[in-house]
Amino acid sequence: MPSESEEIVAVDRGQAVPLYHQIFLQLREEITSGERAFGSRMPTEQELSAQFGVSRITARRALDELAENHLVERKRRVGTTVVFRSPVKPIQGNIEQALDSLLTFGRATKVKLLEVETVPARPPIDEALEIPLNSKVLRVVRMRGLDGVPVGHFVSYIPAALGMKMTRAKLKSTPMLALLEEAGVHIGSARQTISATLADATLSAMLQVDIGSPILRVSRTVLDTNGVPVQHILAQYRSDRYQIRLDLNSPSSAAHLL
Repeated sequence: MPSESEEIVAVDRGQAVPLYHQIFLQLREEITSGERAFGSRMPTEQELSAQFGVSRITARRALDELAENHLVERKRRVGTTVVFRSPVKPIQGNIEQALDSLLTFGRATKVKLLEVETVPARPPIDEALEIPLNSKVLRVVRMRGLDGVPVGHFVSYIPAALGMKMTRAKLKSTPMLALLEEAGVHIGSARQTISATLADATLSAMLQVDIGSPILRVSRTVLDTNGVPVQHILAQYRSDRYQIRLDLNSPSSAAHLL
């Protein structure tokens, strides 16, 4: 069993969906969204068992299902590694416009602070933040709403040194990016993946939607001007309350406007 400092990921034992398949679905989402990159190490059966609070047999079945779907490769004495490569080429965007949009959203919505704790960095968080396994990170869970209706659920991970002055009062009132700037961080870029998922029992209750409702899932790693990751966030939005809009222009039309 995990110690008090370890984070247990929830599975819904009341669902008709088998536990191993629930774990498979969560890990598949992390792999296809790019959170677990090609070639990265997957947790062992023992680690998954502790992480999800299930038996090793259940953990083994989840990893086997990932292998059957050609998302991971399992080798004795080597372990399980991700073999999935996304066929999508990243689209380059303007970081300043994106930050302005995120800060505007943060200030226009009402935040509800759910959890604040310091935890050891587990995969894929250690890989996303490029820090050693089990390094201390600040984990912050928040909800945002508009006009009394939940809009999104957010789980942020920040290196513990950057989160030292992030008090509960500030986390209840200030966008995370603004708090990072207060901590002396100069944001330079971000890696972001947008995907779709379905609301499970836990998320449906928090976002006040039906189980199985479509959810917009955003995984983002923010880097400073030196290319050092300073935040990893998983944001899950109600698709009926939140959209991401991209205005696309051709290089020729952009040049014409200058």
